Amino acid sequence: MAREKQMAIDPPAELAQRITEALLRERIVPRFVDSYVVENGRHALQVHASLYRDLLGLLQREALLALAVRALAIICDEPYSEGKSKPRVMLRRDATAFRRKFLTSLTRQQGWTAGDALDFQRDLQMYEELLARAAATHRRRKPFEAADHPFVDRCAFLLDSSFMEKARLAASRALTGIDELALAVAGQTQAGRTS
Repeated sequence: MAREKQMAIDPPAELAQRITEALLRERIVPRFVDSYVVENGRHALQVHASLYRDLLGLLQREALLALAVRALAIICDEPYSEGKSKPRVMLRRDATAFRRKFLTSLTRQQGWTAGDALDFQRDLQMYEELLARAAATHRRRKPFEAADHPFVDRCAFLLDSSFMEKARLAASRALTGIDELALAVAGQTQAGRTS
């Protein structure tokens, strides 16, 4: 009972649970793929049930990566305030501990093996590094351009490499939904952390 109570108030475990549940509840990936198929007439992507299920699984993992990276950035890197105090950024050692606990909780929730967890952690670090590089040369993108994000590129390649630019635009729209979801989930976690 005491362990369950500790898990309920542990912000990294709570964040891991919330992003997993939100991603499944909002059905961002299935809606993204289904709308892409309808808009572009690529019905062959859904013909074979097992291949379609595998595609959804791969894209779901990419969405989990993008959601985790954004939520961790909001919680660990952006200023927040506790009560009436001045907004401040999480200390580096606290952020490192938060990320480690988050990954441990996510591994446990997903039922991953050690190899799966290490692969996810490696991909998470790659996403963070690529986004940091892109932020250094950030320019505003036009509404008709695809976002410069690893999620967009990887999903477009997995979804439909023969129509890469159309797939990138569709993945960019899905990324917008993921970013909105990350803001909501991180906000809930931060509210729980400050209360």
